[in-house]
Amino acid sequence: MRNFKPSIVATAVIVAGALGLGGCASKDYVNEKVAVVDAKAQANQDRLNRHEDHLARLDQATQEALNRAEAAGKLAEGKFLYSMVLSDDSVKFPFDGSRLSQDAQQSLLAFVDKLKADNRNVYLEIQGHTDSTGSASFNEALGEKRAEAVRLFLNQHGVALNRMATISYGEKDPATSNSTRAGRAQNRRVVLIVMA
Repeated sequence: MRNFKPSIVATAVIVAGALGLGGCASKDYVNEKVAVVDAKAQANQDRLNRHEDHLARLDQATQEALNRAEAAGKLAEGKFLYSMVLSDDSVKFPFDGSRLSQDAQQSLLAFVDKLKADNRNVYLEIQGHTDSTGSASFNEALGEKRAEAVRLFLNQHGVALNRMATISYGEKDPATSNSTRAGRAQNRRVVLIVMA
Protein backbone atom coordinates (compact mmCIF):
# COMPACT_ATOMS: atom_id res chain seq x y z
CA MET A 1 0.00 0.00 0.00
CA ARG A 2 2.91 2.32 0.66
CA ASN A 3 4.08 1.94 -2.94
CA PHE A 4 0.70 2.99 -4.14
CA LYS A 5 0.64 6.38 -2.30
CA PRO A 6 3.43 8.09 -4.23
CA SER A 7 1.78 7.22 -7.54
CA ILE A 8 -1.54 8.71 -6.34
CA VAL A 9 0.27 11.85 -5.27
CA ALA A 10 2.12 12.01 -8.59
CA THR A 11 -1.14 11.52 -10.50
CA ALA A 12 -2.81 14.27 -8.49
CA VAL A 13 0.09 16.63 -9.20
CA ILE A 14 -0.06 15.85 -12.93
CA VAL A 15 -3.85 16.37 -13.05
CA ALA A 16 -3.57 19.67 -11.17
CA GLY A 17 -0.80 20.82 -13.50
CA ALA A 18 -2.82 19.91 -16.56
CA LEU A 19 -5.82 21.80 -15.24
CA GLY A 20 -3.65 24.83 -14.56
CA LEU A 21 -2.18 24.71 -18.04
CA GLY A 22 -5.65 24.30 -19.52
CA GLY A 23 -6.75 27.42 -17.66
CA CYS A 24 -3.82 29.40 -19.09
CA ALA A 25 -4.50 28.14 -22.58
CA SER A 26 -8.18 29.06 -22.27
CA LYS A 27 -7.29 32.56 -21.02
CA ASP A 28 -4.87 33.10 -23.93
CA TYR A 29 -7.50 31.85 -26.37
CA VAL A 30 -10.14 34.21 -24.95
CA ASN A 31 -7.71 37.16 -25.00
CA GLU A 32 -6.86 36.38 -28.62
CA LYS A 33 -10.54 36.29 -29.64
CA VAL A 34 -11.31 39.50 -27.71
CA ALA A 35 -8.43 41.27 -29.48
CA VAL A 36 -9.81 40.22 -32.88
CA VAL A 37 -13.30 41.45 -31.95
CA ASP A 38 -11.86 44.74 -30.62
CA ALA A 39 -9.91 45.26 -33.86
CA LYS A 40 -13.05 44.66 -35.93
CA ALA A 41 -15.06 47.04 -33.74
CA GLN A 42 -12.39 49.74 -34.12
CA ALA A 43 -12.32 49.24 -37.91
CA ASN A 44 -16.12 49.55 -38.01
CA GLN A 45 -15.98 52.71 -35.88
CA ASP A 46 -13.33 54.22 -38.19
CA ARG A 47 -15.47 53.38 -41.23
CA LEU A 48 -18.54 54.92 -39.54
CA ASN A 49 -16.56 58.11 -38.76
CA ARG A 50 -15.43 58.37 -42.40
CA HIS A 51 -19.03 57.94 -43.60
CA GLU A 52 -20.25 60.61 -41.19
CA ASP A 53 -17.56 63.04 -42.41
CA HIS A 54 -18.52 62.29 -46.01
CA LEU A 55 -22.21 62.88 -45.25
CA ALA A 56 -21.39 66.19 -43.56
CA ARG A 57 -19.47 67.33 -46.66
CA LEU A 58 -22.38 66.24 -48.86
CA ASP A 59 -24.81 68.17 -46.66
CA GLN A 60 -22.68 71.30 -47.03
CA ALA A 61 -22.41 70.84 -50.81
CA THR A 62 -26.16 70.28 -51.02
CA GLN A 63 -26.85 73.46 -49.07
CA GLU A 64 -24.51 75.45 -51.31
CA ALA A 65 -26.22 74.03 -54.42
CA LEU A 66 -29.62 74.89 -52.96
CA ASN A 67 -28.49 78.47 -52.28
CA ARG A 68 -27.23 78.80 -55.86
CA ALA A 69 -30.48 77.34 -57.21
CA GLU A 70 -32.55 79.79 -55.17
CA ALA A 71 -30.44 82.70 -56.41
CA ALA A 72 -30.79 81.44 -59.98
CA GLY A 73 -34.55 81.13 -59.45
CA LYS A 74 -34.74 84.74 -58.32
CA LEU A 75 -32.74 85.77 -61.35
CA ALA A 76 -34.97 83.72 -63.64
CA GLU A 77 -37.99 85.69 -62.44
CA GLY A 78 -36.42 88.81 -63.93
CA LYS A 79 -36.79 90.02 -67.50
CA PHE A 80 -33.87 89.35 -69.87
CA LEU A 81 -32.20 92.56 -71.02
CA TYR A 82 -28.99 91.52 -72.80
CA SER A 83 -25.99 89.23 -72.51
CA MET A 84 -22.25 89.38 -73.00
CA VAL A 85 -19.97 86.46 -73.89
CA LEU A 86 -16.36 86.25 -72.77
CA SER A 87 -14.72 83.64 -74.97
CA ASP A 88 -11.30 82.76 -76.29
CA ASP A 89 -11.84 85.06 -79.26
CA SER A 90 -11.92 88.16 -77.09
CA VAL A 91 -10.47 87.34 -73.70
CA LYS A 92 -8.32 84.25 -74.09
CA PHE A 93 -9.37 81.97 -71.25
CA PRO A 94 -6.33 79.73 -70.93
CA PHE A 95 -6.74 76.00 -71.46
CA ASP A 96 -7.41 74.44 -68.05
CA GLY A 97 -7.39 77.88 -66.42
CA SER A 98 -9.68 80.53 -64.97
CA ARG A 99 -7.34 83.54 -64.68
CA LEU A 100 -8.66 86.66 -66.36
CA SER A 101 -6.37 88.04 -69.04
CA GLN A 102 -5.80 91.77 -69.58
CA ASP A 103 -8.22 91.62 -72.53
CA ALA A 104 -10.85 90.00 -70.29
CA GLN A 105 -10.40 92.65 -67.64
CA GLN A 106 -10.76 95.43 -70.22
CA SER A 107 -13.94 93.84 -71.59
CA LEU A 108 -15.34 93.51 -68.07
CA LEU A 109 -14.48 97.13 -67.21
CA ALA A 110 -16.41 98.25 -70.32
CA PHE A 111 -19.27 96.00 -69.19
CA VAL A 112 -19.26 97.60 -65.71
CA ASP A 113 -19.28 101.08 -67.30
CA LYS A 114 -22.33 100.07 -69.37
CA LEU A 115 -24.10 98.80 -66.25
CA LYS A 116 -23.39 102.07 -64.44
CA ALA A 117 -24.47 104.15 -67.46
CA ASP A 118 -27.76 102.23 -67.69
CA ASN A 119 -28.29 103.16 -64.02
CA ARG A 120 -30.74 100.32 -63.45
CA ASN A 121 -31.07 97.76 -60.74
CA VAL A 122 -30.11 94.67 -62.68
CA TYR A 123 -29.24 91.11 -61.78
CA LEU A 124 -26.46 89.11 -63.40
CA GLU A 125 -26.26 85.40 -63.99
CA ILE A 126 -22.65 84.47 -64.68
CA GLN A 127 -22.39 81.15 -66.51
CA GLY A 128 -19.10 79.25 -66.68
CA HIS A 129 -18.47 76.92 -69.65
CA THR A 130 -15.61 74.66 -70.73
CA ASP A 131 -14.66 72.51 -73.67
CA SER A 132 -14.99 68.72 -73.42
CA THR A 133 -11.33 68.05 -72.60
CA GLY A 134 -11.10 66.32 -69.21
CA SER A 135 -13.67 64.66 -66.98
CA ALA A 136 -17.17 66.03 -66.48
CA SER A 137 -16.54 66.72 -62.77
CA PHE A 138 -13.28 68.54 -63.53
CA ASN A 139 -15.01 70.67 -66.17
CA GLU A 140 -17.87 71.44 -63.80
CA ALA A 141 -15.37 72.77 -61.24
CA LEU A 142 -13.41 74.68 -63.90
CA GLY A 143 -16.59 76.34 -65.22
CA GLU A 144 -17.41 77.42 -61.67
CA LYS A 145 -13.89 78.86 -61.20
CA ARG A 146 -14.21 80.87 -64.40
CA ALA A 147 -17.62 82.25 -63.43
CA GLU A 148 -16.38 83.02 -59.91
CA ALA A 149 -13.31 84.85 -61.25
CA VAL A 150 -15.63 87.11 -63.27
CA ARG A 151 -17.98 87.63 -60.31
CA LEU A 152 -15.12 88.67 -58.01
CA PHE A 153 -13.68 91.02 -60.63
CA LEU A 154 -17.07 92.68 -61.16
CA ASN A 155 -17.51 93.03 -57.39
CA GLN A 156 -14.10 94.69 -57.07
CA HIS A 157 -15.31 97.25 -59.60
CA GLY A 158 -18.59 98.15 -57.95
CA VAL A 159 -21.16 95.48 -58.79
CA ALA A 160 -22.86 94.25 -55.60
CA LEU A 161 -22.43 90.55 -54.80
CA ASN A 162 -26.14 90.16 -54.01
CA ARG A 163 -26.92 91.12 -57.61
CA MET A 164 -24.84 88.29 -59.08
CA ALA A 165 -25.17 84.52 -59.15
CA THR A 166 -22.77 82.03 -60.70
CA ILE A 167 -23.56 78.71 -62.31
CA SER A 168 -21.30 76.21 -64.06
CA TYR A 169 -22.44 74.29 -67.09
CA GLY A 170 -19.01 72.72 -67.51
CA GLU A 171 -18.94 70.97 -70.87
CA LYS A 172 -22.74 70.41 -71.00
CA ASP A 173 -23.76 73.41 -73.13
CA PRO A 174 -21.18 73.87 -75.90
CA ALA A 175 -21.49 76.85 -78.22
CA THR A 176 -20.12 74.72 -81.07
CA SER A 177 -18.55 71.32 -81.72
CA ASN A 178 -15.58 70.23 -79.59
CA SER A 179 -14.10 68.28 -82.52
CA THR A 180 -11.79 71.11 -83.62
CA ARG A 181 -9.30 73.31 -81.79
CA ALA A 182 -11.23 76.45 -82.81
CA GLY A 183 -14.49 74.92 -81.58
CA ARG A 184 -12.99 74.01 -78.21
CA ALA A 185 -11.64 77.57 -77.88
CA GLN A 186 -15.14 78.99 -78.43
CA ASN A 187 -16.57 76.64 -75.81
CA ARG A 188 -14.17 77.95 -73.13
CA ARG A 189 -16.24 80.96 -72.17
CA VAL A 190 -18.22 82.86 -69.56
CA VAL A 191 -21.65 84.22 -70.44
CA LEU A 192 -23.09 87.16 -68.50
CA ILE A 193 -26.89 87.38 -68.60
CA VAL A 194 -28.30 90.76 -67.56
CA MET A 195 -31.88 90.82 -66.23
CA ALA A 196 -34.10 93.54 -64.83
